Formats: sequence, C-alpha cells, structure tokens
Amino acid sequence: MVRGRPVKSQIRQNIVEIIYFLGPSSGYDLYKIYRAIYPKVTLRSIYYHLKKGIQTNEFKVDKIEKVKGDYSWGPEAEKTYYGLGPSAKPSIDKNVKEYLDNMKK
Repeated sequence: MVRGRPVKSQIRQNIVEIIYFLGPSSGYDLYKIYRAIYPKVTLRSIYYHLKKGIQTNEFKVDKIEKVKGDYSWGPEAEKTYYGLGPSAKPSIDKNVKEYLDNMKK
C-alpha cells in the first residue's frame, strides 16, 4: 500500500479540461473560467495546482510574457502561460466546450 496523499486532484483535472479546449492560458484567465463552470475555488488554489501539475507533467510552462503597465509594484508584470504536458489526460468535458463556445459568440 502506498503511503501519503494521492497525486490525483479533481481541481487539476478540471484545469486540464479548460486548457484542452482553450489552449495555453495564464493562471488568472484559467481562474475566471474555472469559477464560471465549476464550484468556487480560490485563486491561490488554482496557482497551487498549476505548480503541482508542472511537477507531475500534467502542465508545462508555454511562455512567460512581460506586460508593461502602471501597477502598484512597478511598471511591469510577468504573465506565465500554461499548456498541457505529456501526462495530461483530458476526459473531454462537454460543459467546458459549451461555455467556451458561448463565450466566443
């Protein structure tokens, strides 16, 4: 018997579904879509699962983009875009597809 916490997570699987239909996205964009489709979750939890998903190869960092603006911490922000990794196994959730199709209209 394997000890410790199971590696599988429903939140991470839901994020896999969103990225499968949407393509590489930033953490905040994933959070907004997640909150619209699935039960409430915190932004902190989304970023935790993205970081954990990189360790389990469910996600990969697609690109890191620097965005200029007038932020409270300075003139520049860094956006990290996440894509699906080799261990991601999307189950093709119809709710995600319908939501994204309606969002594009």
